[in-house]
Amino acid sequence: MRPLFSFVLLLCLFFNSSVTAQRGARVGYIDMDIILENLSEYKKASLLLDQKIEDWKKEIELKKLELKQLQDQLNAERVLLTPELIDDRELEIKDFAGEVVRLQEKRFGPRGDRISQRNRLLKPIQDQVLTVVRDIAKERKYDYIFDRSADVVMLYSSKNYDISDLVLKRINAQEKLKARKEKLKALKEKVKN
Repeated sequence: MRPLFSFVLLLCLFFNSSVTAQRGARVGYIDMDIILENLSEYKKASLLLDQKIEDWKKEIELKKLELKQLQDQLNAERVLLTPELIDDRELEIKDFAGEVVRLQEKRFGPRGDRISQRNRLLKPIQDQVLTVVRDIAKERKYDYIFDRSADVVMLYSSKNYDISDLVLKRINAQEKLKARKEKLKALKEKVKN
């Protein structure tokens, strides 16, 4: 039974490779940066993320100012304090400085809020683009679709293989259809009431 299965599998692979070799591989590419820059949802999500990042930066700057004030206050009062009190204050300042570093790590570290917020806000939009790309690839029988803006090096590409505009048109058509459905639903609710 096992040799028969292996033979059938080998036969299928041979047939598939010979069909692909006869028609040639169909390749297309997109520029994800251009697509995303032209989507209003992506622009809104980027603005929201930028606002959050600015808020986090302000929060950290306030903590740094507070730390500086504590250090200045200790330096001003140092001559009046006992060595034990100076040590206590220095320990408090050191703990507070550690809190500032932890806050920076929490907001901007490799597993920080910036990364998680970016994924939460932008991933659904990127998933939508990838779904449309997959649909186009199946319809037009592309074997490979590359992202020109990614780390893959594309030394040359002919414009006729760029399907970025097609992807944008499909996504915009989906958005218009969605907006029409929402307007229709709102009109039905209005008529009902």
